[in-house]
Amino acid sequence: MSATEESALKLLKELTETPAVPSFEDGVRKIVARELGDCGTLAHDRNGSIYCECSSPSGCPRVLVTGHMDEVGFMVQNITQDGFIQFVPLGGWWTHTMLAQRVTVHTAAGESITGVISSTPPHFLSAEARAKVLPIEELFIDVGASSREEATETFGIQLGDAIAPETVFTQMRNPKLLMAKAFDNRVGIGLTIQALQSLHAESLPNTLIGLATVQEEVGVRGATTAARATRPDVALVLEGAPADDTPGFNRTDSQGQLGAGVQVRIMDPTAIMSRRLVDFVKDVAAENGIRHQLTVRRSGGTDARAIHLSGEGVPTVVIAVPARYIHSHNSIIHIDDYLAAHQLICALVKRLDADAVRSLTQFL
Repeated sequence: MSATEESALKLLKELTETPAVPSFEDGVRKIVARELGDCGTLAHDRNGSIYCECSSPSGCPRVLVTGHMDEVGFMVQNITQDGFIQFVPLGGWWTHTMLAQRVTVHTAAGESITGVISSTPPHFLSAEARAKVLPIEELFIDVGASSREEATETFGIQLGDAIAPETVFTQMRNPKLLMAKAFDNRVGIGLTIQALQSLHAESLPNTLIGLATVQEEVGVRGATTAARATRPDVALVLEGAPADDTPGFNRTDSQGQLGAGVQVRIMDPTAIMSRRLVDFVKDVAAENGIRHQLTVRRSGGTDARAIHLSGEGVPTVVIAVPARYIHSHNSIIHIDDYLAAHQLICALVKRLDADAVRSLTQFL
């Protein structure tokens, strides 16, 4: 069984339209539990990361495929006397992408309150002000409340409530291109789900573990504890990674082009991937005719930062779907890159037997 385009589209739509900012991953966690309930044994750590372990003979290596559930978002920091919401970021934002965008405040009572992030009309801006990148501290969210009392007592908004971007999943005019929020990292969650659904009934040479982590966007906090709970021998970190194929980038130097295949990350500032594992991934991709592109990044990071340092060390590699405009309200992926990633993950898991894992970890 393989991930079809139809099933991938259905799953990605549900995942991206479900709000899940750091520490508020409940909605995505429910989807993961529902989708993986028949694939193995479900468990979780005390921070809320959830994982599914597929049974196998004892002594087999433990192979982890993992993505993070959270997306960049915000939290209510204060409510002004006039009813406007002041907020703090959860994850990395560039304020130019935020102005005049719709967001949803999710209250403790389960209400969803639509608002808009402030923007000053150009009529009121000097030339100097137009060129300024505003700090988040100067922004606010307008939810239509006339006072703090209306915001809190009528709308039910309280300090600490989650705020998520409000965006609709869209197939573009080219139906292979998909636009939505949170492809970083709902593509990783989708791939984790579909890999286990494809593989759990097969006779595997390993114990396959599918993990969905919390709070990656605020410092890979979920992966730090979940790696200890799952105890992997090798890890495939699945991501929605930044594409670099738009105007302003040198196309000839691009390492993340949409439609060019699954991306295999060799390093970023937080993790130098296991070179042996990278070579293994390249060989498996070539043997199976899977389009792929290699990347060495000067910035950014993933859950690999925590996982490769867990225990006595875990050979780790990042397998990613390139996504334009991540950490904003609208990002774009190519469905063929997603399907190529799924094909590669399944091929790798089938090959990661005891001998293969031993070759990755023995140095004497």
